[in-house]
Amino acid sequence: MHADAVILAGGRASRMGGVDKPAIEIGGRTMLDAALEAVAACDRIVVVGPHRADMAANIVQTQEVPRGGGPVAAIGAALRVLDEGADLIVVVAADIPFIGAEAIAAVAEECRRTGTDAVFAVDESGRSQYLVGAWRRDYLDERVRSLGSLDNLAMKALLPSRMGTIALQGISDCDTESDIARARASVTPGTALELTVARALLRNELSALPSRRRQLRDAIGATLAEPVRSAVALPRFDISAMDGYAVAGPGPWQLRAEVGYAGGERPALLQPGEAVRIATGAHLPDGSTAVLRDEFADVTGGELTRRPQTPVREDIRRAGEDWPTGHELLPAGAAVTPMVASAAASGEIFEALVRGPVRAHVVVTGDEIRSEGPLRQGQTRDSVGPVVSHFLAWCGIDAAGATHLRDTADGFDTLFASAIDCDLIVIVGATGGGAADQLRAALDRAGAKILVERVRCRPGGSQLTAELVDGRTVLGLPGNPFAAISTLLVTAPAIVDGLTARTARPPIVGSLANASACSGPVTRIVPVTRTPDGTWTADVATRTAHLAGLVGRDGLAIVPPAAADGDLIELILFP
Repeated sequence: MHADAVILAGGRASRMGGVDKPAIEIGGRTMLDAALEAVAACDRIVVVGPHRADMAANIVQTQEVPRGGGPVAAIGAALRVLDEGADLIVVVAADIPFIGAEAIAAVAEECRRTGTDAVFAVDESGRSQYLVGAWRRDYLDERVRSLGSLDNLAMKALLPSRMGTIALQGISDCDTESDIARARASVTPGTALELTVARALLRNELSALPSRRRQLRDAIGATLAEPVRSAVALPRFDISAMDGYAVAGPGPWQLRAEVGYAGGERPALLQPGEAVRIATGAHLPDGSTAVLRDEFADVTGGELTRRPQTPVREDIRRAGEDWPTGHELLPAGAAVTPMVASAAASGEIFEALVRGPVRAHVVVTGDEIRSEGPLRQGQTRDSVGPVVSHFLAWCGIDAAGATHLRDTADGFDTLFASAIDCDLIVIVGATGGGAADQLRAALDRAGAKILVERVRCRPGGSQLTAELVDGRTVLGLPGNPFAAISTLLVTAPAIVDGLTARTARPPIVGSLANASACSGPVTRIVPVTRTPDGTWTADVATRTAHLAGLVGRDGLAIVPPAAADGDLIELILFP
């Protein structure tokens, strides 16, 4: 992300007795660590507040004057050490325990897209968070200079007339001890987590897979563990951008007999007034001043002239025009896609240090489940097992094996001991806590660390995610097909981010026309269809016993409680 970051980690914390709020731990990390992880992709990072000896060397530390002088004074102090840099500055307070990289990327992208002077996040309660925002540097510099004294000014003193907002989840701040208690309670084992909190935990708390060097063309779905920098400039030399004629000086030109082809022998030096036939991508001869494209050219005998009224263009791709040698094509944390592998190959880079792709072993549970043959009394057709690998692939996960597990007391113990050639065990069923649901007890016997035990959403409330002692992740899905697949599509990408240390992408959002009709006391996951006017319509009621409710739909919507018609809602799009 081409932006600089300012983390506000000072202040008086007057409502909490003056404690060092950024150092408070929630969910196994400090709130300052959460902010640092969220802005890790920024070019430069400045932390404003008291000096911290354990800060990484690449992070600039400074102090607002006077100490405790408020957020405007802190931003002014940061600008003094960020005298030059990116055209965008993101500002985030270090008292937001569940902020993620996707929120920072979202405000920055929205600021660039709209061209406004600043864009701020709006939290789940509808409150604008002026300390989660992206600013145009030139506006912020000028506005701070114009204020004179910055001591104890409210953030509203900085706000521009041209500003925007974007609704995001997981950005609520902690101003009081009650806020801290609620945040800690949300990550207490055994409690049902809000979906945004659960996904943030998976991204931040799962143990990352070890990195290994791989051919990028064979690592689609993995995540870069190091930046990819071009080994050569592109183009490596001046080449023709069009089919036509390489010419030297003003016309007319005497046409020589040689022809320059892409990958062929380079024509000899052109003298002023000379030209040679040239193909797109061919190495231009020394002395070339332009390429005259075919449609602008006339040839009479051996003389080349420009047709009247045609534009004068160079039509040359200069050496290093796309990027110089050593240019960072992609940062660490980027997903390896076919486009990434192709771009890297253009820079003569064919392998890199990566994590992943994530390999999953799929388990369908239940004595009543039958995949083949006629159904007997009391049996149910397995409609998820045969297709779950395709849904995993949508999430960037490779299905490495499959098991049908009977309802026995030690079935999961055997499974955990045998399914070792994978990074993720995806279990369909056995999460509800019923008489036949043995998963939680088996995880306890295995000494697993439960990260997410239940989630406040429908469907998918009984889902769980745990980490075995050897680092394998277990994702337990509800047994009903719609609940299983919708939970998988919403949760698995966060698991991939956590296992591969991937920088999370900002969520895709859309205006949900009938959001109030499907909003309830907890988050709901519902199928949606795109309408011709670009908005989205949700299915208010969907049966969970099959996937018929997904047929002909364009994706899923994650509808928060108390959503209103027309609200921007996170979408999970189907390919």
